[in-house]
Amino acid sequence: MRNLFLLFAFVISSVLIAGDTIRVVGVGDIMIGTNFPGKEHLPPNDGKDIFDPVKSYLQNADVSFGNCEGTFLDSGGALKKCSDPKKCYAFRQPTRYAGYLVDAGFDVVSVANNHVGDFGEEGRVSTTNTLRNAGLHFAGLLSQPSVKFEKNGVKYGFCAFAPNTGTVDIRDIPGAKAIVQELDSTCDIVIVSFHGGAEGSTKNHVTRETELFLGENRGNVHAFSHAVIDAGADIVFGHGPHVPRAVELYKDRFIAYSMGNFCTYSRFNLRGNGGYAPILIVDVDSSGKFMSGKIIPIVQLGEGGPSIDPNKQAIFEMQRLTREDFPETPIIITDEGDIRRKQ
Repeated sequence: MRNLFLLFAFVISSVLIAGDTIRVVGVGDIMIGTNFPGKEHLPPNDGKDIFDPVKSYLQNADVSFGNCEGTFLDSGGALKKCSDPKKCYAFRQPTRYAGYLVDAGFDVVSVANNHVGDFGEEGRVSTTNTLRNAGLHFAGLLSQPSVKFEKNGVKYGFCAFAPNTGTVDIRDIPGAKAIVQELDSTCDIVIVSFHGGAEGSTKNHVTRETELFLGENRGNVHAFSHAVIDAGADIVFGHGPHVPRAVELYKDRFIAYSMGNFCTYSRFNLRGNGGYAPILIVDVDSSGKFMSGKIIPIVQLGEGGPSIDPNKQAIFEMQRLTREDFPETPIIITDEGDIRRKQ
């Protein structure tokens, strides 16, 4: 009888655990401010309050993610090749800015993008040391393709990919699948990030083909996302085009193809669809299966920094693009930004 009671208790406990909701929040590109080529590109109040309008959404999550677009380096570094250093888009965020990410509620970030190498190996090393010292989990460099961490009893695996020097290659799909499979073997929830696809205001559609930008192969983000989910990924967060793109549900797993510019002060083009973006709230069960989601629309005004967008531009844009690019996907986006399964 005792053994039967213990078995019953175990089954009930397992059912309860399986029903738990895990909330993951994702945002796109982050570059809080750069001291290169001059301090005029640093935000007011040194950026200490730049996340204040939206930090409650980041903090009200089990895990919050963003893409760190650029280095954390106070000075120096070998500047990448630029025809005119005064006009060069190279991002060198002061190392103290990593603390602002922690204060805002971020847990894990990608460093796989085309700006992590802006200041050479010194910049990469400073970036990884700064993030590690701040207590932020990160991945995406060849030196750290993935990371595992535990929070509130849940084991997370995270990996990140891009088509750029020193990063884990988004174009090597078999290699990406192997990384994801290893994470899936030991983790409860696997989150994948990619920095891929062509960029610019007209590059807002998912083509389902290999995308080129300025002659560079930036991957087939559709094939990549499906492949990593086949390998065990539960959520895929994309960025790189600098504009919002569609979302998709594949095998009950959530994909966001581009989350645009989230917090990019001074040096980014914030006109039109480059200036608004989503905060994506994704609720999954303990197996990673999508339950529901929500788009919190933000807009960057003036030189940049996120604030809630009363015009809900990101909602309506992603609603339209999802309808056009993935008419077969079993989710809809409401006018209020709720992401739910079709009836």
